[in-house]
Amino acid sequence: MTTRPYVIDQMISAKKIAARIEALTEEIKQEFPEGERLVVVGLLRGSFVFIADLVRELRDREVEVDFIEASSYGNSMESSREVRILKDLRGEIEGRNVLVVEDIVDTGYTLHHVIHMLKARNPAKLRTIALLDKPSRREVDFKADWTGFEIPDEFVVGYGIDYAQCNRNLPYIGKVRFTE
Repeated sequence: MTTRPYVIDQMISAKKIAARIEALTEEIKQEFPEGERLVVVGLLRGSFVFIADLVRELRDREVEVDFIEASSYGNSMESSREVRILKDLRGEIEGRNVLVVEDIVDTGYTLHHVIHMLKARNPAKLRTIALLDKPSRREVDFKADWTGFEIPDEFVVGYGIDYAQCNRNLPYIGKVRFTE
């Protein structure tokens, strides 16, 4: 796939992201008490940077990390609205506390599908957190329990989020602006 030429304008700085994660983890700690193991489930691949920073902030909790890879985009900028599970959890979640970590809630199809699938596995408690939320794009009635930042309908990259598998390594969230 070839990509159109583009530039990236910073929207949310690394410093703002770090501060927001610190605040969010304090709320998460209230929901999941100390002494109870928490299974943190990251939705690959966009959430991997967010999940790493999040679990480091939960350092005083017993945390297990697992991943699901779901896709509704492929290399496209638009959701196909068909969610495919490319990699499922390795561990069991029945009777356990689970926090699902998503990079961005856009149409809502992916997280809605994944949560429905995980609820069927009977976790004790199932909560969701998304770094970014684009409510103007929602097509499915879904809202994460915690959200880092609400953003407008812009195509974004950075902090784990990609465009055609590039720009995940940026330490901030940036808006993609096409130059042609």
